[in-house]
Amino acid sequence: MPDHHYTGYNSGNLNKAKSLRREMTKQEKHLWHDFLKTYPVHFYRQRPIDRYIVDFYCSEAGIVIELDGDQHGEEAAVKYDTLRSETLRKHGLEVLRYANHDVAASFEGVCMSIHRAVMERLTQRGNEDKLAALTELERKWESGT
Repeated sequence: MPDHHYTGYNSGNLNKAKSLRREMTKQEKHLWHDFLKTYPVHFYRQRPIDRYIVDFYCSEAGIVIELDGDQHGEEAAVKYDTLRSETLRKHGLEVLRYANHDVAASFEGVCMSIHRAVMERLTQRGNEDKLAALTELERKWESGT
């Protein structure tokens, strides 16, 4: 049975979230279709949390993944992202941020970083069933199958 935690789910942003799912960036599509969609721990795309819509969200691990484009280096965007991350952390969520460039240039590294964060959070939460599935996945990665 899924382990759901209250995150300030905001159904008022549902239509916008659905629209964003249809209009994902190239990097969001890559991360979703080539890693998160088939990952043994469930991730949601474009999930409304509080007053924001996060790129990816895993309720079982309490993790948010945000992919940042070039505009996120600008001063106003940095301030907005900081406030956004603080708000999400108040809900007990860990926020992982990756530049779109990193997804394109170092996809495997981004995936391993996400995997390590999920493993750590599941360990903290004592979710043995999911940890076992992820350990098996690691064995497959190591053996190349």
